[in-house]
Amino acid sequence: QVQLVESGGGLVQAGGSLRLSCAASGSISRINGMGWYRQAPGKQREMVAAITTGSDLNYADSVKGRFTISRDNTKNTVYLQMNSLKPEDTAVYYCNALIAATGSPLYTYWGQGTQVTVSS
Repeated sequence: QVQLVESGGGLVQAGGSLRLSCAASGSISRINGMGWYRQAPGKQREMVAAITTGSDLNYADSVKGRFTISRDNTKNTVYLQMNSLKPEDTAVYYCNALIAATGSPLYTYWGQGTQVTVSS
């Protein structure tokens, strides 16, 4: 069974920083793309940042220049460094990853979400 477990959320003042982590565990054969999404109250879930196996990066326009996604393949972990946080960044942040469990095809897994709250 594959699981994604996020950590690092919390409450921060505007202008502050947080670093989110998401570790994949279980019987994993291969991990392809990994990414971060967020969902604010009353809004749809949106892509924040994504990283491929070749470390190609993609960011939402709203976070470019402030957020940085990275991954450590030795730890099956993806990170999201968030700087210059704004109140509008407040949301539940979810990581996802395209993972092939041992003996299974690729499947998109989601973490349970971690709350990020930015106060003004």
